[in-house]
Amino acid sequence: MTKTQPLSGYTLPVFACAAALAALRCLRDGIKSLDSVSVNLLEPPITAEIPIEQASVLKTGTALGVTRSDPGDNLDLTRNTPVWAMVELGRGEEGEQIQIVGGEGIGHHKAGGGAAIYDYAMRLLRSNLSRELAPSEKITVTLILPSGRQLATRTSNEAFGVVEGLSLLGTTGISQPLSAPGQLEVYREQLQQKAELFDTLVFCIGENGLDLARQLGINPDRLVKTANWLGPLLVEAGCQGVRSILLFGYHGKLMKLAAGIFHTHHHLADGRREILTAYCAKAGMPADACSAIFAAATAEDALGQLRALDAQTGSNWVDRIYGDIARQIDLRSSDCIFTHTNLRIPVGSVMFGRDRKIIVKSDIGDTFLTQIC
Repeated sequence: MTKTQPLSGYTLPVFACAAALAALRCLRDGIKSLDSVSVNLLEPPITAEIPIEQASVLKTGTALGVTRSDPGDNLDLTRNTPVWAMVELGRGEEGEQIQIVGGEGIGHHKAGGGAAIYDYAMRLLRSNLSRELAPSEKITVTLILPSGRQLATRTSNEAFGVVEGLSLLGTTGISQPLSAPGQLEVYREQLQQKAELFDTLVFCIGENGLDLARQLGINPDRLVKTANWLGPLLVEAGCQGVRSILLFGYHGKLMKLAAGIFHTHHHLADGRREILTAYCAKAGMPADACSAIFAAATAEDALGQLRALDAQTGSNWVDRIYGDIARQIDLRSSDCIFTHTNLRIPVGSVMFGRDRKIIVKSDIGDTFLTQIC
């Protein structure tokens, strides 16, 4: 049977940029019907043709462009999400040709209050829009995600300090189909190649883990990006004769393995607060403190509560609780491999927080990390 390569799509910043271009062309050229616009993605340096759903002048000097998100073959909650951009002529601040504003549905940073519109999105918008403007012209672009506030409640944005909406996040215009079933085959092939070179492999769920692992001095060639496919790739590592595995990931993802959840996408399984609360109770934490952990909005908030409790009481709940979780991650992961391959392969774990600082290393994980750094 011929393997079907999963289709990639585009990230939210690309659709925001396309909507803004459509609105600007309505104002500049009086175009009333626009089927698509070309967006230079910058990263990668290619041009994408993005369909436009609607574009219209709202009033003199103001127009709205509307497109719809298409992330490709990805398990992505933004699929088909409307993306609006309102462009107003002549309202830019002095010295600023293009002012970009986060409107309804665009999240903002809890700490600083600024809109969660990141560097790539800013560069993409300014680069594409500036080509359409005369040097003396100024515009204000207000980006709107009508469903953003509602969708944000189904993400882990708040764990990373973004509230009341979605982020325009990403370092590229291409949305890689990390959660599409076909992507698992791509990861398996990459793992097979690395298994021929190294006895110990390091599994990283996402880009934060990969980047942090490199900073610690781990050879990039032994790093395996898993996305949410931890279970199948653990088994594949066993089948390929890998001698040992180090799991390196954000604690809100990796702790799911302690409960035997081996596909970590939140659409399929969660249980983070239940897992953390159970281990708090197991460690002997008082009932009221356990209840507070269970009520925490995110795993990051729960970790903050544990740290605050340690600071107030001089206790070491974080070390005890996360140490227990890490040991269980090691055991459950090794058991997962054994169940499917009849091979007992040691697995170690390292968990880090939103600040990208390591919270805990299991004993096995610490040993493996020392050996490969």
